[in-house]
Amino acid sequence: MAEPTQTWLTQEAYDRLKGELDALSGAGRKEIAARIEAAREEGDLKENGGYHAAKDEQGKMEARIRDLEELLKHAVVGEAPQASGVVEVGTIVTAEVFGDEERFLLGSRELADGSDLDVYSSESPLGVAILGLGVGDETSYAAPNGNQISVKILAVDTYAG
Repeated sequence: MAEPTQTWLTQEAYDRLKGELDALSGAGRKEIAARIEAAREEGDLKENGGYHAAKDEQGKMEARIRDLEELLKHAVVGEAPQASGVVEVGTIVTAEVFGDEERFLLGSRELADGSDLDVYSSESPLGVAILGLGVGDETSYAAPNGNQISVKILAVDTYAG
């Protein structure tokens, strides 16, 4: 079994995700259980759309709870790293990717929730290729279709949240 991945989060992002987990695992579970019970009392479960919809929602909610528990269990909470011109998890990268300039956060999508920044995981092909590179460095990585995509680091900035 693979080792769990550590995810860097700001304190604000950690608190927001912990609040979501608490709401889902507390009141959320009670609410969905009540909806399932109410739908069950309507009779024939084979043709009970409300029952099936509630069960489906329960499954999605439980999956989100598991994801949040795992994420928070392995989270590293702290301030964003101060940009030093080197690509690190938690920095904003401006890069020329396959000839187009892109600006994105290298980290977790959970970190940038509510932001209009694109987010790439440090474990994605792009993230693996650029992690540790400095401004001006160039590299390439294999896209899922096998094509080589060239990347040049143009700037590395501190993530402000």
